[in-house]
Formats: sequence, structure tokens, C-alpha cells
Amino acid sequence: MSGRDPFCQPRRIHRGAALTLVFAGVLIAGAATGSFPEPDSPARGAVAGPVGPAGRHEAVERAAAEAMADGKSPMEAAERAVSRSGDRWGAVYSEGEYEEFQDALDGRYTGVGLWARQEPDGRVEITRVQPGSPAADAGIRTGDRLRSVDGGGVDGRPVTEVMALLRGDAEDAPAGTTVTLGLQRGTRAWSRTLHRARLSTDSVTVRRLSDGITVLKISAFTKGSAEAAREALRAAPADGRTVLDLRGNSGGLVTEAVGTASAFLDGGLVATYDVDGDQRALHAAPGGDATRPLVVLVDGGTMSAAELLTGALQDRGRAVVIGSRTFGKGSVQMPTKLPDGSVAELTVGHYRTPSGHTVDGRGITPDLEAGSSPLRRAGTVLAGLGDPS
Repeated sequence: MSGRDPFCQPRRIHRGAALTLVFAGVLIAGAATGSFPEPDSPARGAVAGPVGPAGRHEAVERAAAEAMADGKSPMEAAERAVSRSGDRWGAVYSEGEYEEFQDALDGRYTGVGLWARQEPDGRVEITRVQPGSPAADAGIRTGDRLRSVDGGGVDGRPVTEVMALLRGDAEDAPAGTTVTLGLQRGTRAWSRTLHRARLSTDSVTVRRLSDGITVLKISAFTKGSAEAAREALRAAPADGRTVLDLRGNSGGLVTEAVGTASAFLDGGLVATYDVDGDQRALHAAPGGDATRPLVVLVDGGTMSAAELLTGALQDRGRAVVIGSRTFGKGSVQMPTKLPDGSVAELTVGHYRTPSGHTVDGRGITPDLEAGSSPLRRAGTVLAGLGDPS
């Protein structure tokens, strides 16, 4: 499983999947990555406002209000109420955490600029160093081994927790605070103390392989990622073979995922979803490139909005999906603001692919396994789909 440092926080890792996943991906996963547009505002991103199952939301709001009246912590009371609700993806964030969350949607974060993955033997290997980041300035390279964070060994620990330690607490580890890394390159072992910084990240990257295939990698659906994907396609050869790499994409703004679907579909259904039992639908805009040979790469880190996009392209017969079963996060969360400024995210419904398949808890099964070389497998499939003119 791969992860990134930007939005992890160790303070609440013990609370389980929701917060760990929310801050574990390059930008966001878990809870509010399933934020859907309100029907009256299809162009908007994450929904703001107290929407959701009346009983569950009212119980959390009531618990917070009663705690406030008794001079206790509304946030802690809300956390207990969410825990009792049995909502797997329900979570409560402090005001500062939620502000970090909104920054994440804009592609901004506080961190050191490292991406990492856990190897089969439990070691943590750095997979990317953001140019211009504190990690890059310290001479850290892709392929270096991360041995410790602030003196604590990281071997065998879930990579989400390791990234949380790098990120630090959203309120107690702002830009300028330090984190000490234990590193290894070959036989050389050393440590470096880095200062966290405010950074921005490009969630969309594109590269051209020697055989003419365009690889469009989307690491998260942040604000502007759909337009960046469309620009990349406009710059690519017309009718060129394309790989849409969604491996490790932990979600983001659903509107951006739908906008990306619009780049590959000429209108039509992308997904259906329900909010409090009210059935709604998401559609692609007309005019997308519906003929370009396309393969989508996925893995167990493909989540939420990335699964929504994958399901649409697969069900519509637009792409061949290659890889391993996706994560299976197909629920919809919406926020409620509490009296002390904290925010509760609660599940209000689930989405389905155009063919009506439920993703939550099941994931998406690819058409083909990736094998030892996913890009090579993709190239073989694309050759069978058609060559560029």
C-alpha cells in the first residue's frame, strides 16, 4: 500500500479507518472524499452544510450542544456519538483540521514532500521526492529507505501511520516545525532534521512512453485536476493510445472525477447515488474524446471518487481496467458544523456505477490482472485496441 505524508496526523490514528484514510492519501481519502454536489449546484465541489440522515445528524448535534451547555468538549461528545452510530466512515474534525482538509482540496499541504510505500519485507521505501521541498533540499532521493521518524522505527508499521508521523498534527505541527528522519541508502545510514513547509502538489502528471503511449497519472481529485487532465489530452497525439493511471488515487472532489470522466465520454451517466433515500445521478458533459484507445490502471489504493470514475469507464465500455481489486469506498458523506467550530462527517448514502453495481465494501474488479509489469500489460492491451493513425 502506498501513501503520502501531506495529510496524515498521528493524534487520532487509534480511532480507526476514517481519519487514517482521510489524511493518508496524496490528498484525501476516507470520509469527505465522497462529498457529492448538491443537485442545485452541479459545478460545486465538496458540499457544505448540515445534510444527512436526520436521526444520526441530530444525535451528534444534540450530544455536542449538551456538552457545550455542561461546559464539556462538544467535539469529544460528538466523537462518542459518531462511534456509537456504527458509521464506518463517520468522523469528527477540529476546526483547524477541517481547514487543513479544505486546503487539501485545493492541493495545498504542510509537510516535507515525501511519498513512500511499504515493501513486502515491511521496510518503508521513498517513492517520490517533491522538487523544491524540504526533503529534496536535504538530498533525499527516490529509493532511499526510511528507517525512523523522530527516533521511532517505522519497519512493519502501516505506511499511513508512518506518513502521519511525517505530517504531524494539523494544529501542533505547522510550517516551521521539525521532524527528524532516519534514512539509509545502500550501506550508508544517516539522519536529517527537516523543517515542515507549506507546499502545493500537482495531482496530474503526464509522460510519453517510447512506444507513443501517453500515461496520464492522477494521484487525487483536487480542485482543477479535471481541467489539467483535459489539457494533457489536448496536448497528446489525436487518437493516441492512453493509460489513465489511478493506482493509489485515494479520492477527492467528486465533481473533479466527473469532469475527468467528461474528457473520455461524450455525455451520459457516470454514477447514481442516494442521499437520505433520494435518488440522484451524475452525468458527463458532452463532447469528450470517446474514441481514444484507453486503459485504466487500478490497485487496492484506488478509492472513492477514483472508483466512481473507474466504474463509469468500465461499465460504459470505454476502457479496459487492469490491476487488482479496488478499495471499496463507495459511500457518501456530508458535513455538519458543531457549536465549537468542529465538523462531523456522517454517511448519508452510497453510489453505484452506471450498471447499478454497489462499490462500498466490494470495490471494482478489473478486467485483467496487471502481472509483474502493469504498464507493459497496458501497452499490450492498447495494441489490440487500435494503433494511433
